Amino acid sequence: MKKLWLLAGAFFVCSISNYTLAQEDSTTIYVNGLCSMCKDRIEEAAVKVKGVISADWEIGSHKLTVTTNKSRFKEDKLHEAVALVGHDTKMAKASDEAYDKLHACCKYRDPFMVSMHHDYGITHKIFVDGICGMCKDRIEAAVLKLETVKAADWNIESRILTAFSTDTSFSETLLHAAVAAAGHDTKEMTADQDAYDSLDACCKYRDPQVVADHGGREDLLPTSVSGTILVEDGKDNIPLPGVNIYWLNGTNQTVTDEEGHFSLDRPEGADQLVASYVGYYSDTIYLTNETSVDLVLSQGSTLETVEVTYKRKSIEVSFLDAMLTQEIGQGELLKAACCTLAESFETNPAVDVSFTDAVTGARQIEMLGLAGPYVQITRENLPDIRGLSSIYGLVYIPGPWIESIQLAKGAGSVVNGFEAITGQINVELKKPQSGERFFLNLYGNEGSRLEANANARFEVGDHWHTSLMVHGNSQSSQNDRNNDGFVDMPTGSEWTALNRWKYQNDKGWTGQLGIKVSNFDKTSGQLSFDKDREQNSAWGARIQTNRVEGWAKMGKVFLSKPEASIGLQLSGVYHDQNAFFGLRDYDADQQSFYANLIYNDVLGSPSHKISTGLSLQTDQYDETLADAFYTRSETVPGAFFEYTYQPDESFTLVAGLRGDHHNLYGSFLTPRMHLRYAFSDQSVVRLSAGQGRRTASIIAENLGILASSRAIIIDGSDHGLPYGLDQEVAWNFGANLRQTFILGHRELILTLDGYHSRFQQQVVVDFDATPREVRFYNLEGQSYSNAIQAQLDYALLSNMDLRLAYRFNDVKTDFEQGRLERPFVARNRAFINVGYHPKGDWLLDFTLNWQGQKRIPSTQLNPIEFQMEETSPDFVMINAQISKTWWDVFDLYVGVENAFNYQQPNPIIAAEDPFGSYFDSSLIWGPIFGRNIYAGIRYTVE
Repeated sequence: MKKLWLLAGAFFVCSISNYTLAQEDSTTIYVNGLCSMCKDRIEEAAVKVKGVISADWEIGSHKLTVTTNKSRFKEDKLHEAVALVGHDTKMAKASDEAYDKLHACCKYRDPFMVSMHHDYGITHKIFVDGICGMCKDRIEAAVLKLETVKAADWNIESRILTAFSTDTSFSETLLHAAVAAAGHDTKEMTADQDAYDSLDACCKYRDPQVVADHGGREDLLPTSVSGTILVEDGKDNIPLPGVNIYWLNGTNQTVTDEEGHFSLDRPEGADQLVASYVGYYSDTIYLTNETSVDLVLSQGSTLETVEVTYKRKSIEVSFLDAMLTQEIGQGELLKAACCTLAESFETNPAVDVSFTDAVTGARQIEMLGLAGPYVQITRENLPDIRGLSSIYGLVYIPGPWIESIQLAKGAGSVVNGFEAITGQINVELKKPQSGERFFLNLYGNEGSRLEANANARFEVGDHWHTSLMVHGNSQSSQNDRNNDGFVDMPTGSEWTALNRWKYQNDKGWTGQLGIKVSNFDKTSGQLSFDKDREQNSAWGARIQTNRVEGWAKMGKVFLSKPEASIGLQLSGVYHDQNAFFGLRDYDADQQSFYANLIYNDVLGSPSHKISTGLSLQTDQYDETLADAFYTRSETVPGAFFEYTYQPDESFTLVAGLRGDHHNLYGSFLTPRMHLRYAFSDQSVVRLSAGQGRRTASIIAENLGILASSRAIIIDGSDHGLPYGLDQEVAWNFGANLRQTFILGHRELILTLDGYHSRFQQQVVVDFDATPREVRFYNLEGQSYSNAIQAQLDYALLSNMDLRLAYRFNDVKTDFEQGRLERPFVARNRAFINVGYHPKGDWLLDFTLNWQGQKRIPSTQLNPIEFQMEETSPDFVMINAQISKTWWDVFDLYVGVENAFNYQQPNPIIAAEDPFGSYFDSSLIWGPIFGRNIYAGIRYTVE
């Protein structure tokens, strides 16, 4: 069966590829032009024509060859498109207005320019210092004395000399020598004093008074430059972090921050700024007196002298970051319905999502073979899903609210705390100052789940922006597809609302504040169960939660020293939960407060950066389980210091240390380190090591066990500690290799990584001692996780992306019975995702997920009719979605989850006797609901 589904996935990929290739054709037309700028402009216009897949224009022959979808392509539209951007064809002539907009060197109707390109051919540009028209005549005359230089032009404003030579091996050193001999400095050569002294008095460009007599010279360059790098992402321009910015032939360099901003000191004489994003073309910008630069990068776009080709991936990985961080953008999130955060990883092989039990419908994530609580989940770098929300917290973040997700494996940054062990997931919500002004999403599926989401943002005055987001869902119908008498998915409703405000002024101050309120009420159990518990003859469960979150951020960037900033983060949570599972009640409250003060600066140069600060985390938990009461109050003040060393693009070191004092567990240090080295712009290796620790909320994190008759045994020895158990402490070590190949003019990216997590202390959750108990106790012995993953990303066609992955997990713990594999973890997993984006605003996505066998906790002590196998069978899950956009406003999407209706057989032990001693719905290794067909519509106002 496994091979059948794998073959089906491969057949799907090949079928789409073959169909698309069968529709491809090519057409060649004549287009007039002269140079590489013409080439980029012509090709950009061509690929925007309906039915055109790719375009290539040859400078020498003037032939434009396009690969097309022959059923959708019309040649006359191609002629019209290139004529509109200023280039003549044999069927369409560019208007004078379009032609006049071309750069001077592109004027193919100008005989002089044509002669320079065709007779002299080789163009050279260098910087030459000067000040006036006499300088211009002298500089041009000096280089025209060179035998092979046939034309020259020196621009007074930019001080750039353009020379045309007939010699293909001509050395620019000759240009530098010629103008230096005439008394003018270049970047490569300085004119000797005698040559400079021979200049006319009005040409003394080194004399500030002469410059002032000329009315000042704006091209006396500013001491710094700042700006923003953006990319087109569908309908929006969004910030591009991690772009390397540096001066050509200089040492000063920096990278854009998460908002795409940068600021860079300008050395004397520097005028060529380079923006480099590895995997895409580097771009050199000639600057004169500009102090700011804002660029929007798009596929094949031309911005004056800036030539950029960029195709934003649905998952981005920064080449420069020391940590391997996946930036999951809107393009990836829209591949599936993504109703909640839990469903936002269905097309990502790094994260597994599974149900905790067969009754409550709760989902949990898994990374590196370990459960979700070992992953630090933050919202805009503030603590979010932790404590009582460890399981159900994933549904408190609706998918349509999410702008992007940053996913990092291994130890995270010490700036964000000490709790990350296997990785960090940071969720960025849609911003009040950018993005769509109004968004509406309506969703429904065959299980009767209905959902609505609405987002709106507003400007309030010159400095304030605000947004309002609301979400609601309801499931009214009961579904029992496996006929065990229990509903497959809980019924009930949920709503969440958020209001946030953003403030920013021109003095470097910025701030934001927000509040979020959630209400959750879900009922599950037997079909005849009364959620008000007026009848107790049927088994049921109900969870009611009220949650309020508030936060504030404020920061200051020092305008006199823009690389330095200080910020304060504050957040608070109130979580009130009332629940029952059969005859067992579970009520819990959590009150949390978090503060983080962060100072960022550089030490001497941008190569040395620091982040340091103070933090405070307080938590108050009160839990009642049946007749047992558990309370704990945790207060953890701390301090941290993180140093980043990045001398160039090839090397990055991040070393961090934080010290914290826990009122129950005492003082401790948390060291972390990340190292990155790039062998080339296509090959980078990363290493990481670090420690993490956390307090386990053992009941909330294992809520599925309450949907069983298992007795809960806590073997805690120290009554002064939470549940009498130790704090969990683990080390994580990781290595990653990311290699890019160019195959068929497209990137093929191979990613190999391996991570080892080893616990010094752990709370062991033991289902194996007896099937009628679950035990919690401190680890005695070893517990570790080894996770190895290989991933391949490749654009099969310009509009078709393929992602293949395989992961191997080796996760074992020393239980009281001996060393065993961690239950419910697939030792092997394979993954295929294909995204196809044909013309006409269609989007198709297909995901195949194969999960290997998983160990099931022993049930051998049960009567034979209540026993399960020792291991689960392997199985395949297939999801697919198709969507269509109209007028850039409406999106209609239809999809299917678990297309072949695979379900775990008999997921509930003793379902016919839920109040008996053998009832257990917590041994879940596969899907419960089966096939789920859904549809929805999105409405967007920019």
